Amino acid sequence: MALADTERAASGCGESGSPFSEIIELNVGGQVYVTRHKTLIAVPDSLLWNMFSKKSPKELARDSKGRFFLDRDGFLFRYILDYLRDLNLVLPDYFPEKSRLQREADFFLLRDLAKRLSPRMSKDNSISEDVSQSDTEDAAQCCSSGETLRALSTSGAMRSPSLDSRKSGYITIGYRGSYTIGRDIQTDAKFRRVARITVCGKTSLAKEVFGDTLNESRDPDRPPERYTSRYYLKYNFLEQAFDKLTEAGFHMVACSSTGTCAYTSNDPNEDKIWTSYTEYVFCRE
Repeated sequence: MALADTERAASGCGESGSPFSEIIELNVGGQVYVTRHKTLIAVPDSLLWNMFSKKSPKELARDSKGRFFLDRDGFLFRYILDYLRDLNLVLPDYFPEKSRLQREADFFLLRDLAKRLSPRMSKDNSISEDVSQSDTEDAAQCCSSGETLRALSTSGAMRSPSLDSRKSGYITIGYRGSYTIGRDIQTDAKFRRVARITVCGKTSLAKEVFGDTLNESRDPDRPPERYTSRYYLKYNFLEQAFDKLTEAGFHMVACSSTGTCAYTSNDPNEDKIWTSYTEYVFCRE
């Protein structure tokens, strides 16, 4: 929608005499969302409630298309909207972004949602669904000493699966490089240039392993349970990627490489330029 069109729509009164239109377009971190005005003001005193009930459209930042702009995580905002629609939120079975989503809930002043997402962090920095200390203490007060031991043992049994909750799967690391080989292959290959390290696999696994070092700009709206081959890393060091995978419990199971002569000259004094593509397959069982 053009800027002029958006302003005309915004100038018309929405529900209850609001200066905002009933349907609102948002640009959140580059992701476009379309929702109802009443959805954005569903939680009183939240940030969005203040923006769209206490301010006028002219006071809010817009992008070049006239959409209201929020400089936040566009991928996680879908869950913020889901919560605002019916004040309930159902996350995928394996969702490693809970801590980041809680940060977004805090930013938008959605206190009830932030409380629900409040993580209990285990030693490996993963979300733990274990029994809280207060719950264990309450159980201890209601039981005899023998029953207390059994209750604590049960709590430990409930904690142990969370430590091993990391799911199995495969991640493929690929890169394209270039190198030159001297005349008659009598000299060593010269500098290998790694242009970009690509990441293929399940979205949730890739984000778990590489975190903020993962560039999602080529496939920013991919759900956690889907697969992608369009992510790449923000650095060009293969060893750094290998370290990340090893720390997350992955090990290499296969690799392959191809080389193609990209440039050759009839002049025997000039080096040949080769390009290569290499893939490394990592697995966590």
